[in-house]
Amino acid sequence: MKAFAQLFLALDETNKTNQKVKVLKDYFLSVPDTDKMNMLALFTGRKPKRQINATFIRNWAMEASGIPVWLFEESYQVVGDLAETIALLLPQSDNSSNKTLTEWIAEINTLNAKTDDERKQWLLASWAMLDTQERFVFNKILTGGFRVGVSQSLVIKALADITNHDAATLTHRIMGNWMPDNYTFEQLVQDEGASDDVSRPYPFFLAYPIQETSEKQKSPDELQASLGDSNQWQAEWKWDGIRAQMIKRNGQIFIWSRGEDLATEKFPELHPFLNELPDGTVLDGEILSFQNGLPLPFNILQTRIGRKNLSKKILEESPVAVIAYDCLEYQGTDIRNKTQTERREILESLQMATAYPEIFRISALIEFGGWTALEAVRTQSRAMIAEGIMLKRKSAPYQVGRRRGDWWKWKIDPLSIDAVMIYAQKGHGRRADLYTDYTFAVWDGDKLVPFAKAYSGLTDEEIRKVDNFIKRNTLEKFGPVRTVKPQLVFEIGFEGINKSTRHKSGIALRFPRILRWRTDKPMEEADTLETLKALLG
Repeated sequence: MKAFAQLFLALDETNKTNQKVKVLKDYFLSVPDTDKMNMLALFTGRKPKRQINATFIRNWAMEASGIPVWLFEESYQVVGDLAETIALLLPQSDNSSNKTLTEWIAEINTLNAKTDDERKQWLLASWAMLDTQERFVFNKILTGGFRVGVSQSLVIKALADITNHDAATLTHRIMGNWMPDNYTFEQLVQDEGASDDVSRPYPFFLAYPIQETSEKQKSPDELQASLGDSNQWQAEWKWDGIRAQMIKRNGQIFIWSRGEDLATEKFPELHPFLNELPDGTVLDGEILSFQNGLPLPFNILQTRIGRKNLSKKILEESPVAVIAYDCLEYQGTDIRNKTQTERREILESLQMATAYPEIFRISALIEFGGWTALEAVRTQSRAMIAEGIMLKRKSAPYQVGRRRGDWWKWKIDPLSIDAVMIYAQKGHGRRADLYTDYTFAVWDGDKLVPFAKAYSGLTDEEIRKVDNFIKRNTLEKFGPVRTVKPQLVFEIGFEGINKSTRHKSGIALRFPRILRWRTDKPMEEADTLETLKALLG
């Protein structure tokens, strides 16, 4: 644990890419192989299951530190992170432990067989043999809140450097359904093909945005200058669903989400078409709810996400289909190095042969006569229940991760509304002492009605100014939340809007964020609930 805690601290202390890679390489070269795999698991989201309720952890920490509830809560509000709060409040210990990361995680995984009292005694003893930094990282793992400020691509680069393996191969090999207790470092780095897993997906190729807000539009002339002639590109609608890879290998089928969740059983409607695919086929596409041949809004699909059991009612109200837009493997061969056009031809042949065309759909190509014409087509996106347009270079291979140049997403301008900030809450981590999480309201008659929360979109300087305003204009306190004097107006952007019975306003927004601080507008000129509801269409 000492080495892992030091790794976490060293990564947190630098924002230089080369230094982060060096820190990662030093760690890989200094720890046993089992620790390498446990570190990779944690850095790629494969965390141990939470074995102790957070309330128990909090109560036992207060008992061990000998402080009252009110002081613990005040400390938590200042620090903004439970794991760090506990690490700071626990008394210092002269004891130490040489247990490895692997040994600590193995102990955590056995806690489900212990009684609450046994878990308590284990936790108190564990805290007593760790220093403050080790406790912090340990608590993060224990509470399921482990996050680290380093991209997976940097971890792979460091690993590639020390193993002399190709980064793309390693990226592929850490995809899929593995945990450190069933996948070894030796398997990860052995010769090509020796560690094949029939369920393993490929790393997703991600598009770069051409623009994100209405203030960063690109004209057709700018597109011509940056992308070249439009005939080098194919255009498709950008669908708003669940990105997924669908795999048929050795007579078995698998559905993987972009978040590397195995979701095969979540979408039984897709099984018939997957089972009829030729062995050795991998498709990339979007899973959407469909009805009467038309895609439904994302909030319909949300009703079945995260459900352990799919009832007959859910399946009837939110039937799904897949819109496929790429083929990554065909007849057992990785075809990602073929051109976009060549892969598209293979995809079309597979879709033409299906007995399930209503379930296995294909992303239609948009015919257009130039960038000006395509810009006009893009305005139809919302009518198509799409987020905008995808541009794909016809000669492009299917790459790994987010790469500039070959795939671009040209999203429609966000819907926007001017709203008044009425509540605020402190952030977490480095922003734990700043009010960065805001609740916004619009007018309903002479009352302000809350309708959305947002915490991104402001510069650091703007955040400091807003924080100063909040601290000087707090009207009430409700735990960590502050009621703020209604005065500041912000333009809130969002991708979609739907009716909601769970919200006081009667609406729910998709991806709300702050577009700009309207210092030019008084709160009386903020928008109304009626204006918001008119956007429902």
